[in-house]
Amino acid sequence: MAEVVWTDPALDQLEEIAEYIALDKPSAASNLVKTIFSTVERLEQFPESGHAPPELPDSIYRELYVRPCRIFYRKEDNVALILHVMREERQLRRFLLEPELDS
Repeated sequence: MAEVVWTDPALDQLEEIAEYIALDKPSAASNLVKTIFSTVERLEQFPESGHAPPELPDSIYRELYVRPCRIFYRKEDNVALILHVMREERQLRRFLLEPELDS
């Protein structure tokens, strides 16, 4: 069993996407957030259930799709670390997944 840990940037990105959708359809935004949390929660039981992003086929990163979003994570020991949430039409940039280094 794995623990799911959301990073602050991933939560901020999800909130930004939901706020944008809520401008026109508040119920759709709420349903999207619920569906994403429900989908990510399954990583507790099945941390390998995501697939490798097509842009990074041989990387340590995995992703889940909850249309219109892609949720990126990596598994470290017994932790599924949620790193990035983005709209599916945006282009993935590897640096977005790299953790910030403390100076």
